[in-house]
Amino acid sequence: MTDERPAEPERPDLTPPPASEVLGQALGAAALRAGLDPAAQTSAGHVVWRAMGGWRGVLESVLPSLVFVIVFTITIDPDTGQGDLWLSLGLSVGLAAVFTVVRLISRTPVTAAFGGLIAAAAAAALALWTGRGQDNFVLGFVTNGAYGTVFLVSALIGWPLIGLAVGWLMNDGVAWRKDRRKRRVFGWLSLAWAGLFALRLVVQLPLYAAGEVALLGASKIAMGLPLFAPLVAVTWLASRSLYARVDADAPDPSASVGE
Repeated sequence: MTDERPAEPERPDLTPPPASEVLGQALGAAALRAGLDPAAQTSAGHVVWRAMGGWRGVLESVLPSLVFVIVFTITIDPDTGQGDLWLSLGLSVGLAAVFTVVRLISRTPVTAAFGGLIAAAAAAALALWTGRGQDNFVLGFVTNGAYGTVFLVSALIGWPLIGLAVGWLMNDGVAWRKDRRKRRVFGWLSLAWAGLFALRLVVQLPLYAAGEVALLGASKIAMGLPLFAPLVAVTWLASRSLYARVDADAPDPSASVGE
């Protein structure tokens, strides 16, 4: 008599995915939402424009800071050397709120607008609490410092964030780490992003220490999209070229037909 036992049902794999896979998926999904797909058959200009959010994204990024700088500058009291902080911040945050409402009404994605509104309100609250216009930029320093550190560390330990994102987008996982050329390019791209965030701090922190609110605001605008856009283009083109070269080097299956 044979001992026949029913086959055990397959158990689901409860092993958590590697941290690199989770991080790569999160970064890749964010890049995809921003239109930064290396496999996309489009121009670099189109990719950059979409990453910036088009005209609406540019206005949302630039106008609140520009309004703050202009109003603060034209309301500077010659005796105290300080502008009208309440008016400057009120108009700046109010403009960010208007952009958010417009997105809600038009039923377009509001994540970026809400994020910008919350950041602007928090920065304004800090400046009003201290009574110093330059403190409106402190949260920006923290953000740049955090981003720059993460990009730098990821490159130094051999797991550049750009590689994790592109690897997920191109269904390459972390196989790119076995390719010296890809690993080197992704490392340098991550260092370039770290350099961008570091450059902002190098220029803006001395202005903050000197209390140069107008110059600080102007430098924030000048070192925002004008530096972000070309680096996005370089990152997308470099990432795309890495995989375009692999596809070009791959053997053509149709070449053997009829031989």
